[in-house]
Amino acid sequence: MSQSTPPSPPLGRADVLYTSLAALFSVTLVLTNIIGTKLFDLFPQGGPAWINGGEPITLTAGIVTYPLTFFLTDIVSEIWGRRRADLMVVLGFVTSMFMLLVVQVGVWLPASDLWAPPAGFEELGGMQAAYGATFYNPRILLFASMTAYLVAQLLDVRLYHFWWRVTRGRAMWIRNNGSTMISQLADTIIVNSIFLHFGLGMEWGIVGPIIVWVYLCKMVMAWIDTPMIYLGRAVLRSYLGLEKDASPGHAPLA
Repeated sequence: MSQSTPPSPPLGRADVLYTSLAALFSVTLVLTNIIGTKLFDLFPQGGPAWINGGEPITLTAGIVTYPLTFFLTDIVSEIWGRRRADLMVVLGFVTSMFMLLVVQVGVWLPASDLWAPPAGFEELGGMQAAYGATFYNPRILLFASMTAYLVAQLLDVRLYHFWWRVTRGRAMWIRNNGSTMISQLADTIIVNSIFLHFGLGMEWGIVGPIIVWVYLCKMVMAWIDTPMIYLGRAVLRSYLGLEKDASPGHAPLA
């Protein structure tokens, strides 16, 4: 007698959408931990005199991706509420720790003699050393970023709903920017202090300006993404068939 497979419950739009956003959040966080070790200069040839006296501004490459995670937690808080936003934060933490484990396994594995630079790229000699150097700093960065991440992201979710209650659901730009400004400040101070000062041994005189400029750049990006979160909320509400004045946590689960 043949035995049929158990029926699969239907996937609702809200479930598919939330899962997709949570996956994007986790991937973005993992990428931030990988590229975040690189420092780069904004205006490497010198900028306007009114910005840092015309001198280059040193930033961490993680600024390219990390602000997106705050946009995602805010939009999930807006549509699904605090519990789903907290769950996404925890999932991001777990995937980042898994990335750390896999990367370290890759570093520890002895390299084969066959692993050599391709023809024409002999200057890349010492492939194992280069690989180890590339992924050595992320171990320091991951400790810094995970500490900052848990503090900042969980703080962001709570502040978002705090401002929701204060404004009684009005003026989304207040809860969006009000939560991001405080949580990003905490994140920037924690991650750069641990990674650059305690991890890489940079002097506070160098780390301090980096913290200031990274935070200011994050604020500019937060202000720029304010129209995007209004657009995102409108699109998601329309897609999910939600009421215009619905409060967080109202998205259907199926």
